[in-house]
Amino acid sequence: MEKSLARYIWVHTRPQQLSILLVVALSMIPYYLAFDLPKQIVNGPIQGTGFEQPGNTQLFMPIAFDLPFFGHVELFAGLPLERMPSLLALSLTFLLLVIINGLFKYFINTYKGRLGERLLRRIRYELVDRILRFPPRYFKHIKAGEVSSMVKDEVEPLGGFTADAFVQPALLGGQALTALIFIFIQHFWLGFIAFAMAMIQVGVIPRMRRRLIELGRERQLTARQLAGRVAEIVDGIDTIHAYDTSNYERADIADRLGRIFKIRYDIYQWKFLVKFLNNFLAQLTPFLFYCIGGYLTIVGKLDVGQLVAVINAYKELPGPLKELIDWELVRQDVQVKYEQVVEQFEADEMIDPAIQAIDAQTQAAMNHPLSTTNLLIDDDIGGRALEHVSVKIAPGETIAIIGTAASGGDRLAEALGRVTWPAGGKVTAGDDDLFALPEALTGRRISYASPEAYFFHGSLQDNLLYGLKHAPIEPATYKGTAADQRKWDVLEARRSGNPDFDLNGNWIDLATLNANGTDGLFGAMMAVLDVVELSDDVLQLALHSSIAANNNADFAAQIVEMRHDLREELDRRDLNSLIVPFRDNEYNTEATVAENLFFGMMTDPKASTKAIVRTPYFRNIMRESGLGEALFEMGKGIAESTVELFKDLPPDHPFFEQLTFMRADEIPTYQHLLQKLRHNAAPSEEDRISLIKLSFFYVEPRHRFGVLDEKLMRKIVEVRHQFHANLPTELQAHIERYNPNTYLTSGTLVDNIVFGKLNHRFSDAISKLREIGGELLAERPALYRALMALGLESNIGTGGRRLNSLQRLKLGLARALIRRSDYYIFNRAFSGVDHHLQEHIVEAALAFLAKSGDNPAVVWVLSNTPLAKHFKRVLAFDGGSLVEDGTYETIVESGTVYKQLIA
Repeated sequence: MEKSLARYIWVHTRPQQLSILLVVALSMIPYYLAFDLPKQIVNGPIQGTGFEQPGNTQLFMPIAFDLPFFGHVELFAGLPLERMPSLLALSLTFLLLVIINGLFKYFINTYKGRLGERLLRRIRYELVDRILRFPPRYFKHIKAGEVSSMVKDEVEPLGGFTADAFVQPALLGGQALTALIFIFIQHFWLGFIAFAMAMIQVGVIPRMRRRLIELGRERQLTARQLAGRVAEIVDGIDTIHAYDTSNYERADIADRLGRIFKIRYDIYQWKFLVKFLNNFLAQLTPFLFYCIGGYLTIVGKLDVGQLVAVINAYKELPGPLKELIDWELVRQDVQVKYEQVVEQFEADEMIDPAIQAIDAQTQAAMNHPLSTTNLLIDDDIGGRALEHVSVKIAPGETIAIIGTAASGGDRLAEALGRVTWPAGGKVTAGDDDLFALPEALTGRRISYASPEAYFFHGSLQDNLLYGLKHAPIEPATYKGTAADQRKWDVLEARRSGNPDFDLNGNWIDLATLNANGTDGLFGAMMAVLDVVELSDDVLQLALHSSIAANNNADFAAQIVEMRHDLREELDRRDLNSLIVPFRDNEYNTEATVAENLFFGMMTDPKASTKAIVRTPYFRNIMRESGLGEALFEMGKGIAESTVELFKDLPPDHPFFEQLTFMRADEIPTYQHLLQKLRHNAAPSEEDRISLIKLSFFYVEPRHRFGVLDEKLMRKIVEVRHQFHANLPTELQAHIERYNPNTYLTSGTLVDNIVFGKLNHRFSDAISKLREIGGELLAERPALYRALMALGLESNIGTGGRRLNSLQRLKLGLARALIRRSDYYIFNRAFSGVDHHLQEHIVEAALAFLAKSGDNPAVVWVLSNTPLAKHFKRVLAFDGGSLVEDGTYETIVESGTVYKQLIA
C-alpha cells in the first residue's frame, strides 16, 4: 500500500479534489464581498455620507475595474438610489451574500462528505482484500479482534480527513487570507496586528499539540490491544470457566483500562491547556483593535465604518485559523494511524491477486496427479513437522493416512488442501505448482475438511452451500425504485474502487454440485445430510422451531393434520395414554396448575404470567371463586413438604433438579415464611403471592406431594371457563387458547404436533414418539421436505456454536461432500468420535463419492487406524516422515507403525 496518506488520497481522488478546489476558489468572491458590505452600510445610509441633502442618491452596486492595457472597464454603471432605498438594497444584498456563502458551504461540505466516505470504503475494502491475501501462517501471529478493530474503528478518521486533505487548507487558508487582506486594505497597522497574532497562533499552538499526537498514538495502541484481549476472552470463555481464571482476566482488563485512563487524563489536561492559550490569543487581538482602532477613530485616522468592518472581518479570522491548526494536527495524527495500519497489513509472500481473480466459468477437471517432491513443512515454533516427503496421488485413488497426531500425515493433508504453505520442496498438480494455480481451479476441484473448519454466522443451509459460492452466476431481478437503487449502488461501488458484484444474485454454481443422482439442489443437500447422518439433527432443529401461521397457512394446516394423524396412530397401537392431550373440559394431570388454569400457550411465559396475575380481573376471579385461597393452601402444603424433605440437603444435591418450583437458595426463605404462619401471623400480599406461585408450577404425577386432588382439579377447570368467558382484550394478546383444530403460533412445531404432555409413567415415551412420528413423516414427503427446509434455515450462531461438536464435524464433512471435486482431502474429519460411527460414515462417504461417476481421489487422514481397510492405499507416517506406503494388507503384515497405533 502507498506509504503516504496524502499521496494515496491524491492518487484516488485527484479529479474530484481539483473540482472542489475550483468551487472553493469561486466561493472566496462572495466571502470577500460580505466583508465589505457592512462598511458601505454604516458609512453610507446609516451615517448619511453622500446623502447630506434630501433627494441625494448614490450608485448601488456599480461594477467597474481598472485593468492594465485595457484601462477603465465598466460592466455595470449601478442604480442611483436615495438613502432609505439604498439601506434596504444594501441590507438585502448582505442577506443574499449570507445565503450564497451558506450554499457554498453546504455544497462543499456535502461533496467532501461523499468524497471521504468513498475513500473510507475503498480503504476498508483494500484492507479486507489484503486479509484475504495473507499467507496462512500470518494468521497465527495476529489477533482477530485487533485486525477487525483497525478495519472498523481506526481507519474511520482517515475517511473524514480524506475530504479535508486538500479542500480544508485551501478553504480555511483562503478565508483567513481574504480576511487579512481586507483588514490590511482598511488600515495597515491593524492588518499587521492581526497578521502578527495569527502567526503566533499558527507557530505556537501546533508545537504544543504535538504532545497530544503522541498521547493519542499511545491511546490508540492500548485501545487496540484491549479490543484484541476482549476478543480473546470471548473465544476462550470455556477455558476461563474451566480453570477459574475469570478474576485474573478481570484484573488484566482493569490494568489495561487503568493505562487507558491515565493516557486519556493526560490528553484532557494538555488539550485544555492548549485550548486556554489559543482562546487567550484569539481574544487578545479584539482588545488591541478596540484600544488602537478606537484611538485611531477618535483622532480621525479611521472612520467608524472601517473599524466596524475590521472588527467584523477579524471575527471571521480566528475560526479558520483554529480549524487550520486543527487540520494540521489531524493530518499528523491520521498519517501516523495510516502508517500503523499499513504496517499491520503488510505481510511477506502475499497471495497474488491474480490467483484469487473471479471466474464464473466451470473449471475443467484436474485429470493429472497431485504430487509432493521433497516436501518440507515447519511447525509454528520453528521445528520441522514434515521432512522430505515425496508422494504421488493419482486421480481416482482412495488413500488412508495413518499415524499419531504429530506424525506429519495431517500436515501433508494441509499442504494438499492449500491450507499450509511448504517451507521447502514442491506440491504440484501435474506439471504446475499447486500454489501458483488460481483458486478458481483449486478451490473448486479440491475439497478439504478438518475439525478446525469454521462456520459463519447464518443458517445451516448457508454454511452447507458455502463451498458452492464462487462467483455470481446470475444477477437478482430488480424493479422500480429497487432497480434505481441497484444502479446507484453499482456506480458508487465503482467510484470507491469496490467490485460491483450483486450479493443478492445467485452465487450457487450448480455445475460444481455433487448431486449424485438426485434432482436439484435440495435433493443434493438431503443426500449429503443422510451420508453424514445429520438429517435427524436438522429435523429436530425444525421441530423445535416455530413459524408464523399467517405467512405459512398451508404448512400450519399440515402440522395440525399431523397432530390428528398422530392421535389416531396412537389409538390404533393402543398407546393413547402415551400423551395426555389438552381437552377443554378436562384437567391435564401432566401439565402444571398454571397451564391448566390459563389453558393456553403464553406468548412469553414469564412476562405474560406476571402481567396476568397482577390484573384486577384475574384477582377478582380468584377471590370470588375461592380458588385463590385453595391455591394458597396448596402452596403452603408444597412449601412444608419441600422444606421438610430438602432442608438438610446440600444446595448441589441432584434432588433439586426435580424441583421446578423452588431453588435450593429459596428454602430458608420459605422456612421462615412457614414459621411466621405457624404463629398465626396474617400473611402479607407478597407472602400469599409467593405461596400461590409455588402451586402454579406443581405437577402431581411428577412431584407427588399429594396436595392436588380431584375436587381441586375440577375447581381449576371450572375457573378456567370463567377466566376465558370475559377475558379482556389486553389479556387476550398474552394467551393463545388451546384448540385441537388450530395451530398455536406461540409454540414450537413439536408442541403443535404433540398437543399435550408426555406421560411420565412411560420412560421411553420420547423414543416411541420419534419412531411413530418418523413413520408418519415417511408417508408425507411434502411435509418432510418442508420440515427439512425449515431446519436448514435454522441459525447456527457464530462459529456454529449452536451446534454441538459432533454436529459441527458432520456439517464440515457434508460441506465438502456436496461439492463436485476431483480430490477430497479429509484431515481427521471425525477425530474423537465413536469408532462405530466413524466407520459407518467413512463407508457411506466413500460409497457416495464412488456413485458420483467422477471417480474422484480421496485422501483421508484417519484417527481410527483400522478404518484404513476401506482404502486401496495406505500411507503411514511417523516422526514427520513417510515410513510406509502400500496396500492395507501390506501395511498390516510388514509394518510396525500399524501395530503401534492399534496397541
